[in-house]
Amino acid sequence: MVRLARPHQWIKNALVLAALVFGQRLFVFPDVVRAVIAFVAFCALASAGYVLNDIADRDADRLNPEKCDRPLARGDLTVAAATRGAMILAAIAIVLSIVLGPAFLGIAVLYAVLQFGYSLWAKHQVIIDVIAVAVGFVLRAFAGGVAINVEVSPWLIFITFVLALFLVLARRRHELIALGDDAIAHRSALSQYSVRLVDQMISIVAGATLVSYMIYTASAEVEAKLGTRHLYLTVPFVAFGILRYLYLIDERNEGGDPARALMHDRPLMAAVAFWILTDIVLLYF
Repeated sequence: MVRLARPHQWIKNALVLAALVFGQRLFVFPDVVRAVIAFVAFCALASAGYVLNDIADRDADRLNPEKCDRPLARGDLTVAAATRGAMILAAIAIVLSIVLGPAFLGIAVLYAVLQFGYSLWAKHQVIIDVIAVAVGFVLRAFAGGVAINVEVSPWLIFITFVLALFLVLARRRHELIALGDDAIAHRSALSQYSVRLVDQMISIVAGATLVSYMIYTASAEVEAKLGTRHLYLTVPFVAFGILRYLYLIDERNEGGDPARALMHDRPLMAAVAFWILTDIVLLYF
């Protein structure tokens, strides 16, 4: 059940904490508590979605050399046991969401509906599949702001959206290369993609991510809101992170799992760590 919940993927839910940092509430204890509760709620909610996705994909996963060892694909768990686990995780998420208020609960329910729709329909539709995943990341960012009653900047939403598109497209590229002729059997939408097309899409969204972050850090509006005009000093870390990830997906074909790539690639991990530390110093000291 632990493997089915994919705890290594919970790092994606750190987006819930973005509003806490950029809303300059990092040292406000009640807000920290609420943000942590929101993080745990989305971890439970995301894991419930992973279980649902694995139930729907168990036959296709057996054909995937990287997913064939998942518990349901291997037959280590029954569908009934996995369903019970998903229901428990969903119940935990609902209880925590109720604690955080009706607005947060509404976003959590919307995220759950999105996950359900993705598992059963959207992931089989070309382009819609990557947009659906990216919207899930946006909902995480929104939820973090709602949890601590901080207005979520349009910049945060836009940058989150294009960055998520970048990561999802990298995963599609990895699937096309790793599965080869079996890609269609694993996911029907892959029949509509080619490596060349995905590479073009990646180039667009990678450039959009970097340029939008540059504009964000130099914006007079952001300077007035955050009280610092030196946020542009974090741009080199973001540029390195994007370029490093492009290197990983092109030269090492490691775009299949962004969470694992982050945890296993030291230069990428260092770039993210220095970016976070620099942001905290500039925003709080």
